[in-house]
Amino acid sequence: MTSRIIPTDETAGAKEAGVVYFIDRALVTFASDSQKMYREGLADTQALLTEKFPGVKKFSSASSEQQDAVLEALSNSKPKVTASRRNRMGAGAQPFFDTLRYHTIAGFLIDPDSDRRGNRDGVGWKVIGRDREHVFQPPFGVLDKDYPGWQPAGSEKK
Repeated sequence: MTSRIIPTDETAGAKEAGVVYFIDRALVTFASDSQKMYREGLADTQALLTEKFPGVKKFSSASSEQQDAVLEALSNSKPKVTASRRNRMGAGAQPFFDTLRYHTIAGFLIDPDSDRRGNRDGVGWKVIGRDREHVFQPPFGVLDKDYPGWQPAGSEKK
């Protein structure tokens, strides 16, 4: 599903960036509270696939057009309003699809040097033109001039 959200074309997509590994890691660490949503969302996706395309057994075996149709239906579905889903992000889309899309984009663009396992080899950054060698320069000024270790690059104490 992530490979249909950010597909591979003339540039790398979610598959090359290892987004599914990012999501797997997220679901056992910082996004562990989304596990139930994913379980229910994947079951809903399978039910929708079976309803729309009875001969197709798995999402991964569906054609690209069929996969897109299922994801489009998920993104346009009215959410099931329950107490736990009432305040989720998105206006009208299933919370699962919103979360999946968010995690896909985050996994595609996360710092490739992090331990989150997304953006493998910096492919997401390459797609958007971000230079991996970029270095953040903090905006320290005159008030911070004597703070050890934060002198502007190239400056030397005299």
